[in-house]
Amino acid sequence: MSHTPSGYPAKRATILDVAAAAGVSRQTVTRAMNGMPGIKESTRLRVQELAQELGYTPSRFAKGLVQGARTSVGLAIPDLTNPYYPAFASSVVELATLRGWHVVVDDYGHGGRSGLDAVEHLAPQVDAVIGYLGGYADQAQSFLGRRPLIVLDEAPGGAAGSINFEYDHAAQLAADRLIHTKRQHVAYLEAGSAPTGGKEVPGTARGKAVAGRLDEAGMSWSPIFAEETAEAAKAASAAFLRARPETDGILVFNDLMAAGVLKAAADAGLRVPEDCAVMGMDGIPLGELLTPQLSTLALDLREVGRAAVELLDGLLSGSITPGSEESRLTLKHRLVLRESA
Repeated sequence: MSHTPSGYPAKRATILDVAAAAGVSRQTVTRAMNGMPGIKESTRLRVQELAQELGYTPSRFAKGLVQGARTSVGLAIPDLTNPYYPAFASSVVELATLRGWHVVVDDYGHGGRSGLDAVEHLAPQVDAVIGYLGGYADQAQSFLGRRPLIVLDEAPGGAAGSINFEYDHAAQLAADRLIHTKRQHVAYLEAGSAPTGGKEVPGTARGKAVAGRLDEAGMSWSPIFAEETAEAAKAASAAFLRARPETDGILVFNDLMAAGVLKAAADAGLRVPEDCAVMGMDGIPLGELLTPQLSTLALDLREVGRAAVELLDGLLSGSITPGSEESRLTLKHRLVLRESA
């Protein structure tokens, strides 16, 4: 088993720091922070004030040992209106509940909140956090102290655990399909705004993988950029198809956006896939309900949830070392061919 990497986790104030500052025992700090009897009220208030000054937050896991509470897990989700995230969250909640865990969900993608905001909101309530944080792994793990954090789809940094996806493999599956069906003028629809002041290149991990594979295959392709909604994808792809009517294949950042592309193609009078193939990514159930049914690079979202819960179980039990090789998982997409490609 690997040793814990240096720097994990960034140290925050501990119960021993509070005890030393207050000149009391660790047990007294525990009693003061958990509202237990057996200490003077003046001592309780002094310990709590010092804890606040030092930035000490008692672990929910430690509270559970004292109070008999069950394990509580925070789930940070950026947007529950995107069908991908409810499917993932449902799996986590189901499998966590089977272990007797309590799950607290923070849907943070509103009002300019970030993944770090979600962790700060969840921290007082939970023993651990699982989440799509969008690049805040280091700061979030630092905030949680020794409570485990599992991040998905981002560089793990100092996070206790991580689950990532092999986008190079997904991109190869997509490119091979386009080559097999003899597509000549391909576009890739990326989530987000186009870069300013330079070459328009995808900036996400999956976008970079797709661009690299299409370039490697020597294919003629162009980027499209849109915000991560079906409506924005519809508008951007409609404009692109008007400007580039020769386009005969579009790879899309995710299935939700691909639904917008299918509508744009239909509005343009294009037959899918005869005139223009469309392929999404993620494998959400929505794809089977579209017309034509969406071909996609699919993840088994139940298995993603299972992997997250089992990894957290190992971190909480001590059978997996935070930051070790066993705590870094990589999952692969599979090509699901339906009607659109």
